[in-house]
Parts: sequence; structure tokens; C-alpha cells
Amino acid sequence: MHYDPQERHIELMRHAPRALTYREGEDFAAWQVKAREKLTELLGLPLEMPESDNFNIEWEQDGENFHEIRFTYASEPEVDVCCNLWLPEGASGKIPVVICLQGHSTGAHISMGRPKYPGDEETISGGDRDFAKQIVARGQAALVMEQRAFGERGGTENGPDCYQPAMAALLLGRTLVGERCWDVMRGIDCLENHFADKIDLGKIALQGQSGGGTVTCYAAALDTRIAAAVPASAFCGYLESIGAQKHCTCNYVPGIMKYFDMGDLAGMTAPRPLVIVGGAKDPIFPIDSANREFAVAEKLYAAAGVPDKVRHVVGPEGHRFYAAQTWPVFDEVTGWRG
Repeated sequence: MHYDPQERHIELMRHAPRALTYREGEDFAAWQVKAREKLTELLGLPLEMPESDNFNIEWEQDGENFHEIRFTYASEPEVDVCCNLWLPEGASGKIPVVICLQGHSTGAHISMGRPKYPGDEETISGGDRDFAKQIVARGQAALVMEQRAFGERGGTENGPDCYQPAMAALLLGRTLVGERCWDVMRGIDCLENHFADKIDLGKIALQGQSGGGTVTCYAAALDTRIAAAVPASAFCGYLESIGAQKHCTCNYVPGIMKYFDMGDLAGMTAPRPLVIVGGAKDPIFPIDSANREFAVAEKLYAAAGVPDKVRHVVGPEGHRFYAAQTWPVFDEVTGWRG
């Protein structure tokens, strides 16, 4: 007798068609256009553009080795995004910028290494999650963005509060992960419109860990202005990660396994540099599944003519970022540091 519906789900996911995966011999550029169109639809995009981005600088201050600009912008009507831009001390001319997306934590202050709540210090130190500090120390700008349902945008001191926003988005034919991608895209608009004198707009990277890594995978697949991407603790086959295990509802995109798996998203990012980061002992994004999808990514980057532009950094531990291993690989594939 078969009473558990999940048994059927697992079997269906094992044989999911991935109907829009790239087929050998297909025109690669044409495939990317077709794939991006379908992915855009699945994510519930595009959203409504605001009449104005309502750009507003709230304050500026100098840090230990950087200048910080706190600003907000509207990504859609009645939806504001809060950001902190860190510009390294002594920077001259236009410099690369890395957009930082924190994962499921108490908020974007983690990316700035600024603990607010009990447990934050351990979250920061136990996983190289102080992204902005790492980036400005490398002489690049960091744009720290608070994601929907995290931190100042709906989270609490206990962490993110994604469930109801994710479910409400589905009722509207949207997805929370798609909305987060939209915020990133409008954030790039903001860089173009308000910081073009400081930022090299041809060198915009997107980096995120866990839930931020998931958004990095999707946003980099969609928006070619993202010149390089570093998704961490997120790249894995759907079946073995969010299909077989309980994850936050914000990870789910209705119907996506009919068309794609994670390796296909990587192909939409080609030929731009892509550094995928994972942990050998990450229980919620199993490394065997990640390796399988990376093999797909390698084939797609080869089809794009740039097999050397996709890399897989595997740290020895679990669900965390691996700064010491990752940034040298990022430098190698982008060439942004001399």
C-alpha cells in the first residue's frame, strides 16, 4: 500500500523532464534566450516598475578602512529596499562592486560584521559571513542589500520570516525568490543611475550564501549586467536538496523541475564568470548532488566556448562560506585584481 504522497513526488522528481535543458548541437545563444524567457515566467516576473526609484541617502559615515553610504530605493510601487554601500578607503576612479546577499539569518548586518542579537557573533565568525569587510579589504566596493522577509525588511531577532510572504506571493502568481531577484535588478539600476562616477558598471558581481546564494543563482541567470556570480551553499540538484528535505518556502518555484535544474541556471549565466561554493559536509545541499549539477554547468560553459570561466570551490566543512578558498579563484576567473 502507498499512503505517503511524498513517495510519488520523489519518483516524479527522479524522472523530471527538464524539457528546456540545453541539447548538444543546439544554438547556445538561442537556447539562453528561450531559457531566460521561461525562467522569468516561472519566477513571476516582471513586476511593476515604480514611477520613480525614490532614491534617498539616509546618512554617510567613515569606517575603519571605508566610506559608507546608507541609502534606500523603490523596487516596485510601495516596496523600498535598504542598502549600505561600502567604498574602500583611498579608492580612486571607478572600481568593481560586489553585491552581497546574506542568507537565512537575522539580517544584512551580518554581511557587515555588525552583530545585533544573541548568536550573531557566532554566525559571523563561524562561516566567513562578514562579506563587506572581506570585499573592501580587497580594494573593491561592497553593496550590502537587505532581502525581503529578512532583517529590516520583515525579519525578527529570531531570524527571517519568509513563510507568509512566500505563500502570499504564490497567490498572486509571483514568487518570493523572484521578488528578491527583482530587488537586485533594480539595485543595479540604482548603481547605474546614482553611482556611475564611483562604480565600474562593467564589473558588477553578485555574491550570496545560502538563501542569498539561491537568489544569486537565479538573478545571475536572468540579468546579464551581473558580470560575475558567486553563489555559496545553495547550488545543488532540486531533488536532493529542497525536494527531499524541508527547506524554507522561499526556495520554491512552482513547476521549475518541468524545465530546469540548477545546472541549467548556470548555463544561463555563461559566458560570465561563475564561482560555485559548497561544503563537503553540507547536509542540506549534499555535495554529490552539487557535483552532478556542476558537471552540467561545465558542459554548458564548454558549449559557450569558455570552459575555464566556471569553477567549483568545495570547502572541507558544512553550510558556510569559504573566503580563503573562494576569493583567489574569483580573482583568477575575473581578472579584476591585477
